Amino acid sequence: QVQVVESGGGWVQPGGSLRLSCAASGSEYSIYVMGWYRQAAGKQRELVADIQSGGTTNYAYAVKGRFTISRDNAKNAVYLQMNSLQPEDTAVYFCHVLYFQVEYWGQGTQVTVSS
Repeated sequence: QVQVVESGGGWVQPGGSLRLSCAASGSEYSIYVMGWYRQAAGKQRELVADIQSGGTTNYAYAVKGRFTISRDNAKNAVYLQMNSLQPEDTAVYFCHVLYFQVEYWGQGTQVTVSS
């Protein structure tokens, strides 16, 4: 069983930055894909970015050029650096792990962008 725990998030003014962190524990082998999803109020959960163990990244169009995903394979950790945040980035952000075709999710962390 893999446990996923996020940290970071909070409130920031438009144009500001935040960094999310996520650590996965309980995996015996390397985790193939780690990433971040978000869910705004009244909307479906959507992919923000993900990264494979080899470093290949994938970003949603809405965050390209503003967000950067990275990971530390030795720590089974993934990070999301969010710059130039806008009100439309307000959502609950979830860490996602794909391990042997099984999905694991963190509990979510709120990101609020407002003036």
